[in-house]
Amino acid sequence: MKTIVVLFMFINTLFASQTFAQTKPVTDLSTSSKASVIILTDKNFEATIKSGIVMVDFYATWCGPCKTLSPRIEEIAQETNKKIKICKVDTDKCPLASTKYNIKYLPTVIIFKNGEAVSRFVGLQEKETLVIALKAAQEK
Repeated sequence: MKTIVVLFMFINTLFASQTFAQTKPVTDLSTSSKASVIILTDKNFEATIKSGIVMVDFYATWCGPCKTLSPRIEEIAQETNKKIKICKVDTDKCPLASTKYNIKYLPTVIIFKNGEAVSRFVGLQEKETLVIALKAAQEK
């Protein structure tokens, strides 16, 4: 009986540590060298997207595909050299923006031009797909 209890405790500890690992933030951008990614909130969302071209990654910290997409978003931000605003929105912390733009699936990336959504991508995307969409938005 003690063996079963010890085994159960071991398995429980193992799964608890895996669950914790899955709930860590996608990236701590506030202390990252990749500071070119702008973290949006419900308070600054509309003001940020109202002018120019803005790419917004709607994500959640618990979302596996979001974690995979995050480095691609950061690479795009570095490559655009602030000519285009590259932003992230944690949908769990920003329910107003998530609701307004009908975010039902994660990750969702929306490209805005002067406050209007011009492209929308749902699910994990290749970096090249997003770069092509940004270039298309610039040409419009």
